[in-house]
Amino acid sequence: MTQSEMAAPVTPRNEVGAEAVIVAKDVNKWYDNGFHVLKGVSMNVYKGEVVVVMGPSGSGKSTFIRTFNALEPYQEGSIEIDGVLIANDLKDIEAVRREVGMVFQQFNLFPHLTVLQNVTLAPIWVRRWPKAKAEEIAMRLLDRVGIAEQAYKFPGQMSGGQQQRVAIARSLAMQPKVMLFDEPTSALDPEMVREVLDVMRNLAKDGMTMVCVTHEVGFAREVADRVVLMDGGVLVEENTPDEFFSNPKEERSQAFLSQIL
Repeated sequence: MTQSEMAAPVTPRNEVGAEAVIVAKDVNKWYDNGFHVLKGVSMNVYKGEVVVVMGPSGSGKSTFIRTFNALEPYQEGSIEIDGVLIANDLKDIEAVRREVGMVFQQFNLFPHLTVLQNVTLAPIWVRRWPKAKAEEIAMRLLDRVGIAEQAYKFPGQMSGGQQQRVAIARSLAMQPKVMLFDEPTSALDPEMVREVLDVMRNLAKDGMTMVCVTHEVGFAREVADRVVLMDGGVLVEENTPDEFFSNPKEERSQAFLSQIL
């Protein structure tokens, strides 16, 4: 069964004719040991759309979204981000990475830098902004994620939820067109999950284009335009949250949901 037979495309909630910011066509990836991790995956993500990607461990979901900013290379197919093809041209890869923010499971903050320094580092060195401009924007973003008062602390002085909010502010400081989230709450204690999800909800309300790998069902129901299930390196099913969670079409989707709902 082909991917197109397993997962019919779903029209996003965006208006008809909305601009596709991410266009992935028939993406294949093999690891060096020959393991075929992505098997002809195709997906469009439209401007202002929130897509949640779910699936069991090892399904290829994190690998797939990491190809969107060339953190993972792919061998066949094509991926375009805002019209720029991700191939082997380093200039194109650098251009894409300036427009795509990513938040990981781990916070990856520099422990020897303050929160403010962590957030301003890339804008100063990559965007070549003056320090004053970078700090002004960083403080606005820290206020936006609810931790402006923590600006002069070091990461080790903060909770996990606070550090993840710093990581989000750091990505936003580059003023990206797309935000990728790779299980951003999986390393957090349960009581810290909500504060991170609240930040993500607000980003979605503000119209940020987002692709989120997560098992947070409540977030997906409330915020997503589409929910996608991946398994075995293929896109099994995609649908609106209401249909995906209430009336999954594929047996694999039904089995997966029976384990998490």
